[in-house]
Amino acid sequence: MRSPTTTRPRSLVRAVARLAVAVVLTAGTAVAASPAAQAAANPYERGPAPTHAILEASRGPFATASLTVSSLSVSGFGGGVIYYPTSTSEGTFGAIAISPGFTAYWSSISWLGPRLASHGFVVIGIETITTLDQPDSRGRQLLAALDYLVERSSVRSRIDGTRLAVAGHSMGGGGSLEAAVARPSLQAAVPLAPWNLTKSWSNVRVPTLIVGGEYDSIAPVSSHSEPFYTSIPASSEKAYLELNLEDHFFPQSVNTPTAKQMVAWLKRFVDDDTRYEQFLCPGPTGFDVEEYRSTCPSY
Repeated sequence: MRSPTTTRPRSLVRAVARLAVAVVLTAGTAVAASPAAQAAANPYERGPAPTHAILEASRGPFATASLTVSSLSVSGFGGGVIYYPTSTSEGTFGAIAISPGFTAYWSSISWLGPRLASHGFVVIGIETITTLDQPDSRGRQLLAALDYLVERSSVRSRIDGTRLAVAGHSMGGGGSLEAAVARPSLQAAVPLAPWNLTKSWSNVRVPTLIVGGEYDSIAPVSSHSEPFYTSIPASSEKAYLELNLEDHFFPQSVNTPTAKQMVAWLKRFVDDDTRYEQFLCPGPTGFDVEEYRSTCPSY
């Protein structure tokens, strides 16, 4: 765990606020802070206190809806599908853009859309301009999709444009690393079985969770996920989850360990919700997990 001087400023300020409003000592008597003051300490928390059962369920606590985005109505990416919480009482939500892999369509990983949205995110699963687009192009398309969500989409009023993230599978995962470099203001990146010819990501400053499969023969973890993770500096929040016995295509079917860790990572860094810290440090264990490494975010 790194020293407090290396934590993200917003998280540190929020941590101080939590301490300040939790208990006020007056003449030796503890006076509890008001509920309003406690809520103000972390205005981005969404949903109930997390549990393993909630994160492992097929759906989170929020009801969701979806809408299709035509490629004819956007520029910079190939359209896709938006998933969003239907609740109007929780304020705005963070947003995440997700790219499929080489030769694939959004339908190949579309289960991630409602799964993530049901935990309190607006999600756009994109179609790429062509299925042969390389990681650098996919990175630009992910950012174009986020810009569309925030600036022009019909759900833009539900989104906090300061809380954005990217993810992707295979070349889409490599593209999420490209997007993280191009836009360091992003709050999180989640490459899944990422593929990229670039092996060093020493200029990534975005909190990044990399998930790889032990038996991936297309983007072997030894030449992709692991060196990507290692090259990200220790001064940046990062984690590496390697799934036991999984191949390159683990994101293309419902994968509870992946979803659970993605939700925890996005909640922690997009929503600054420290209630999810318990799932990141020391991190997941069990038969599904071949290896897990993390900087263990401090706050």
